[in-house]
Amino acid sequence: MADKKEKIYRVKCKAYDSEGRGIVHFNGSNIPVEGLIIGEMAHIALKHTNEGTIGILKDVEIPSKDRVRPVCPYYDRCGGCQLMFMKYNAQLDMKQQIVEGLIGNFCKVEPVLGMEIPENFRTKVHATFSKGKNGRVIAGTYEPKSHRVIDINNCCIQDQKANDIVVSIKKLMQSERIEPYDEDRGRGILRHVLIRTGFKTGQVMVVLVVGSGYFPGKKNFVHALTRKHREITTVVINENSRKTSMILGEKEEVVYGPGYIEDELCGIRFRISPKSFYQVNPAQTEVLYQLAIKLAQLDKKQTVLDAYCGIGTISLICADSVREVIGVELNSDAVKNARSNAKINHKENVRFYCEDAGNFMKKREADGEDAPDVVFTDPPRSGCSKEFLKALAKAAPKRIVYISCNPVTLQRDLQWLTKHGYKAVTAVPVDMFGMSKHVETVVLLQRKDM
Repeated sequence: MADKKEKIYRVKCKAYDSEGRGIVHFNGSNIPVEGLIIGEMAHIALKHTNEGTIGILKDVEIPSKDRVRPVCPYYDRCGGCQLMFMKYNAQLDMKQQIVEGLIGNFCKVEPVLGMEIPENFRTKVHATFSKGKNGRVIAGTYEPKSHRVIDINNCCIQDQKANDIVVSIKKLMQSERIEPYDEDRGRGILRHVLIRTGFKTGQVMVVLVVGSGYFPGKKNFVHALTRKHREITTVVINENSRKTSMILGEKEEVVYGPGYIEDELCGIRFRISPKSFYQVNPAQTEVLYQLAIKLAQLDKKQTVLDAYCGIGTISLICADSVREVIGVELNSDAVKNARSNAKINHKENVRFYCEDAGNFMKKREADGEDAPDVVFTDPPRSGCSKEFLKALAKAAPKRIVYISCNPVTLQRDLQWLTKHGYKAVTAVPVDMFGMSKHVETVVLLQRKDM
């Protein structure tokens, strides 16, 4: 039986939703449509999903002046740069509207802080290896919702040195007959490469992820790679044989250099190992952290708690401005890095604890410890846990600086905090990820009785 002819509807984009999709009004409902800019007239089809009805963009009849042709040849297949069809200023306008729509009821939202150069900013690059149809080695990212690797030679948002190194590795694998690892069959050698570049130092780490401990000719391979790219300062071989979306496994072998690189943020030096969390856009990270510290209004009499502290970036950057800093982080590897970074930078007034932030604060209160004067919280996309928020409200620090990578969970947490003794004073969006829908937001909260 033939399918019914698809119905097409003419619509106008009126707004953006929290995920950066265009919103059109249709039959009394708001329908989200990927790829639309406010003001555009377009034709869409409707698709019913478990989450509700969405629009599928068929064509744009009257395009916005902010619509551009994506410069990336992989744009239609990759999915990593969802907003490349918009001028950069229009992307910033979208992110401003998203943040204002979600948290504008709590406080004034200042203008978004954009990047000077929204290109080649990612200093952490990951590529997956596979075989192309012609039998040649390919490397890149997976197509959305698939395990098909897109062969990418030059990503517009990745560090250019890293792009070049990935291409060299592909060529070396071809010439040295090093097979890509096949996860389904459990055969082959190289599975992924992870490249990290020091923004200020220029140091480069290459992590070669293998499917097993067997890597024939690895010394010759690494020698040829480091001779081709003198900028590489260390190479690590990581073994990951599991069927998992995680890039790195547990076993590591340093085969060239010290096994880590160093970089600087806001005058503080950080040691970065393969598994260290470190922001992928250090230029904007400096903007973000300097803003957060400015909003905190620090002085030498204060005790600061840095919740979800990672490798101690904010803790160490603000250490000279306060009496004491306490960093709390559940990831044990990150805590080890944080303690090492404190030693490197000779910061003796900073202590790091490997513990859940909410439990840590409850224990401090039970032990009769004084509450911190200021709390920085930089949680994952899921936001702060309810236990942490309860402990935070009970401790009642004078100020909270909330750094969010997800305005939806930020809105949820602000609703809770503003019902439990706090008022939001100001919010500032910061664009860390040009060409994508993601936006960071820094919010200053203050006790209502101040």
